[in-house]
Amino acid sequence: MLLRERETPEGLLVSVCDEACLGETYVEDPVRLEVTEEFYGGEEAIEADDTAVIDGITRADVANIVGREAVSVAIEAGIIDEDRVLDIDGTLHAQLLWM
Repeated sequence: MLLRERETPEGLLVSVCDEACLGETYVEDPVRLEVTEEFYGGEEAIEADDTAVIDGITRADVANIVGREAVSVAIEAGIIDEDRVLDIDGTLHAQLLWM
């Protein structure tokens, strides 16, 4: 999985994706999900195991998670509610906002 963290005016933004999803576009009208290098990859992204992904997501103010493995890690950790996950054209996508 790829994990990227960045500070924004709204707090820590964490993006996580399965490596196989990077560069892919998933479309299921009316939803279009682009897993771009700019948002999920780049020099700031690191290869992460389950522990690092859970740590990043729990510290995040906002998180975007794409891919079966990445979303499953968040579900199994009890961070994401499986009933709130989107299945878009065969891949899973979840967003998290801590309030």
